[in-house]
Amino acid sequence: MTQIRGQLVPARRPVDERLAGAPISWGACEVPGWGIMPAAERVLAEMAELGLRGTELGAPGFLPRDPETLDALLAEHHLALVGGFTALVLHEPRIDAALEELRQTARLFASVGGEVIAFAVVSDREWSSTRDLDADEWRRVDHNVQEIKAELAEAGITLALHPHWGTLIQTAEQIEHALEALDVGWCLDTGHLSLAGVDPSAFAREHGDRVVHVHLKDVDASLAADLRAGTATLLSATRRGLFLPLGRGDAGIGAVLAALDEHGYGRWLVLEQDTAITGDEPAGDRGPMRDAKQSIAFVENSAPRTQEVNL
Repeated sequence: MTQIRGQLVPARRPVDERLAGAPISWGACEVPGWGIMPAAERVLAEMAELGLRGTELGAPGFLPRDPETLDALLAEHHLALVGGFTALVLHEPRIDAALEELRQTARLFASVGGEVIAFAVVSDREWSSTRDLDADEWRRVDHNVQEIKAELAEAGITLALHPHWGTLIQTAEQIEHALEALDVGWCLDTGHLSLAGVDPSAFAREHGDRVVHVHLKDVDASLAADLRAGTATLLSATRRGLFLPLGRGDAGIGAVLAALDEHGYGRWLVLEQDTAITGDEPAGDRGPMRDAKQSIAFVENSAPRTQEVNL
């Protein structure tokens, strides 16, 4: 424990104890036609070999949803369950389907220790359109978020808004509106903020007190510009190398880490370099494993060394 301003607070864990992996870095994605769904055993074994301390739940079908089976699998590889991502329809008056999905995830997390549910707001289950929400829809989203947030809090789970390309909160303007309209913590995803044209380090400096979860990925700015211009899709740009190992792109990851440190952020840092694998899975010394090693080295060399919580 550390005493700051007369208060006893836990020391912040060193960065290497807070690094987790995202299954999509190995290509595990729920989008139809995205690519090969890798075997969980291989992915978790490689995460453990890299020294990562946790994993996110990943796409449906990647990890088992039976609590005992999942707990045993995670224990075998000495990994914690960090959290998970889901896409929710929240602008409609009734959200029965979203609530039931979240309750199932909450029960699973309560059994195996998941901490955060990051969510994107989508038009429908198929992510079939993007558009601007009207004033009534924004109010409805916030009302529904408050209901969900309160229910999850009772289970000890944190809710985090995740801006995401292809959803109803994807552009810089929509992100700015969401900051004003929605009372909820944020998942700072350096990649999707960059795709929106938002500087991730500026977001961290200005809104770091609202950040409850972090996804770290670097971005090729020219391919991001193609995406915003409509000359590429998220999948096609990803296959062309949109997301890069940390430090090799234009997202300013070092500045993001410094800004988060200034705000006293001490929760998980999830390495999430979206990958779409086609054909044969690459050997362990290539592809996801190689890129993750580069990202880990960058974080360990760039992260601030302070370990006390700033109040």
